[in-house]
Amino acid sequence: MKNSSKKFNGSESLKLTAKEPLKELKSSESPQNDDLIITEVPDSIIKTLESRIGHMCVKKDESDEVGPTCNMASVPGAVTQRSCVYGGARVVLMPITDAIHLVHGPIGCASCTWDIRGSRSSGEELYKKGFSTNLQEKDIVFGGEKKLFDTIIELNGIYNPAAIFVYSTCVVGLIGDDLKSVCREAGKITKCHIISVQSEGFRSFNKSLGHQLACDAMLDQLIGTGKPGLDQKSTVSTQKNSPTLNIVGEFNVAGDLWAIKPLIEKMGITVQSTITGDSCVEEIANAHRADLNIVQCQKSSNYLARQMEQKYSIPHLKANFFGIEDTAKSLILIADFFQDQHPEIREIADKIIETEINKVRSEISHYKTKLTGKKVTVYVGGNKAWSLIRAFEELGMKVIMTGTQNGLPEDYQRIMETVSEGTLVVDDANSMELAKLLKKYHPDLIVSGAKEKYMAHKLGIPFCDFNHDRISSFASFQGFINFAKEVDRAVSSPVWKLTSKYYRGIVKNE
Repeated sequence: MKNSSKKFNGSESLKLTAKEPLKELKSSESPQNDDLIITEVPDSIIKTLESRIGHMCVKKDESDEVGPTCNMASVPGAVTQRSCVYGGARVVLMPITDAIHLVHGPIGCASCTWDIRGSRSSGEELYKKGFSTNLQEKDIVFGGEKKLFDTIIELNGIYNPAAIFVYSTCVVGLIGDDLKSVCREAGKITKCHIISVQSEGFRSFNKSLGHQLACDAMLDQLIGTGKPGLDQKSTVSTQKNSPTLNIVGEFNVAGDLWAIKPLIEKMGITVQSTITGDSCVEEIANAHRADLNIVQCQKSSNYLARQMEQKYSIPHLKANFFGIEDTAKSLILIADFFQDQHPEIREIADKIIETEINKVRSEISHYKTKLTGKKVTVYVGGNKAWSLIRAFEELGMKVIMTGTQNGLPEDYQRIMETVSEGTLVVDDANSMELAKLLKKYHPDLIVSGAKEKYMAHKLGIPFCDFNHDRISSFASFQGFINFAKEVDRAVSSPVWKLTSKYYRGIVKNE
């Protein structure tokens, strides 16, 4: 396929359309502002890093599906914001609520493990406790296997967990501790699931490998080990012929699962397990009994769904419960899957959708009036980089720039299929590149994670957190109302009237 993408070389102004060139601020125009002084990012930073040029492209027309260069090691000196393989593994597994998550490595690798990703629980809280073997210098010299074994035995005696996930870190990979052997021996003694996760951070420059390794750990050591007949947390009575499904790649950030699950249960479908938000070990152990897998976060969990289809013959569907239109499409997709055996489900789904959409339209009309025409920059995880675009369009807003730090070719293919003509797509932007692009584009809102929050504020740009530190659920129909409120609260805040007009791109230095 011909590459019709326009590559960004840092020396030319980006354009949304041919009629509306974006204004570029030159360093010579930078005023001395007493209220807010930000060092101008020189053009030469982008010009000199020639290997970064291919990581930015503008969609030229509707047939343009070739995204930026991606899935490569970050350029030395670029100060990437990427996470490591271990980070990718723990974000998939740590929402399992009744398990201990033990980090085998120095204490620093266990940072933020007590409540990672803002994943919420309706029951057990054990997953919020952080545990580490706290390897010291003598452990590095003589090995940490005995320390790990003793730690597992001690934790099992104190907490009696349903499972213990043991994560390998860079140091452990370097000194050669046999994680699998230690976990296997400890499992014989404790009679508990002791699950090894070979997640050494240096194994790849992309944390997506960590997602895969976490999925492999569940596939090889947990899924398929459950005993039939055990009660599930589903509020729907499990009947012999009742259809069942797993919600894969939903981590219950800010309670998102609690907005999705009731809709599925109202359709008469039993949720066998959620992998892994608000889940327990026994549910995931019985996940192989489901009739269908629906994949919410396709970035982290497509691999798991494909492997379960190959191993257990469970088909899977890709779903998206962010936004009105995509939530409705996902419910219809599920209903149509069960249409032959359960034709009544489609009728129930249609009624749910009609009722919920009427309610949502009424609730968001006020916000849509205020937000229509506003420009948005989205810089988030791979899945959200495309799944949020339709949601913003439903509020009358336009995404002018989107990107991710750990995108794979299939992620950018989805992004290029979803974005409109003139949208900039960026891969693995470092903070200096991102700051310059924000000043060039002047969006009315940036949606990203905590690392970009204060950069946006210093540039006088409203910010909305759609990462894992947020406290409001944005999923499903009710979540979209929360989303509209949050976006309006950020964009319409009077504080932005007090920021420097220069840095909002309204005036130039006189």
